[in-house]
Amino acid sequence: MKAKILVIVFLILFAFLCVFFAESYYNYTYPLKYREDIVREAELNNINPALVASIINAESHFEATAVSSKGAMGLMQIMPQTAQFVAKELGMEYSEDMLLEPSINIKIGCYYLNYLSEKFSSVETMLCAYNAGEGVVRSWLKDESYSIDGVSLVKIPYTQTNTYVDKILRILPVYEKMFK
Repeated sequence: MKAKILVIVFLILFAFLCVFFAESYYNYTYPLKYREDIVREAELNNINPALVASIINAESHFEATAVSSKGAMGLMQIMPQTAQFVAKELGMEYSEDMLLEPSINIKIGCYYLNYLSEKFSSVETMLCAYNAGEGVVRSWLKDESYSIDGVSLVKIPYTQTNTYVDKILRILPVYEKMFK
């Protein structure tokens, strides 16, 4: 009888620990900081907020002070030249330090995503441009080995960009559930 009670207690404790660690893993893997900023700027720029959160997850894992080896900065890993262009479009004063401020980084990133969404018709192509650069993606679209119609890509030639797009599209449904 004591053995059965010990087994039951052990199983209950084990189940509790599994639930606890599963939730902790989920919260670590799919963090969601700066929700209000994401929703506000995404709505202002006609961008899906879940897509913005997915990009932030892939780019910086929600680390506001992240700086890449190539110089991309902040939550959305924006290159300073891109930020300078967007700041000018928005009539904002520009300094590189502002890219480490979450609300400004999200504002600039969402504006830039809207800009790219007007240039490229599919989310996948827009994400390629966000990652590899607008000019690079335009050259891919002109190359028949990467694009049949000049609008969408059948092959992404950069392995890193292909992995990036796949990652965002894989985690997007998780964030879509969070924003419902």
